[in-house]
Amino acid sequence: MPSDHLLATVSALKNGLTSLPLGSAMDNTETWQQQFLQSGEPGLQDIAREIGNLQSLLTSGALSATAIGNSLTMLGNQTSQISAGAAADLKKPLLDLADTLRRHGSDLLAHADKKGNK
Repeated sequence: MPSDHLLATVSALKNGLTSLPLGSAMDNTETWQQQFLQSGEPGLQDIAREIGNLQSLLTSGALSATAIGNSLTMLGNQTSQISAGAAADLKKPLLDLADTLRRHGSDLLAHADKKGNK
């Protein structure tokens, strides 16, 4: 897992979900998905499958705040789990990424609840 790509991803997400153009977000998730699918590690492959789910949600044409929020929260939880076995220099960025994903997921779920958009 390249640490420069990880740091760039964390930095981009901290600026907010809508600060990333959809094309850039899709390219970024595609890169992670391919690396994780090819890793041979079940935890990373689970993340890759959830990334695929998120990509489908983002390109479906009918965006669901609830579904996207749940997916981001799931990715945050999965990222937190894999951080336990990560190299020392990757633990903090992975935990930052996990927290950021969960925060954005929670924000979307709260927004969906307020709008009644379930």
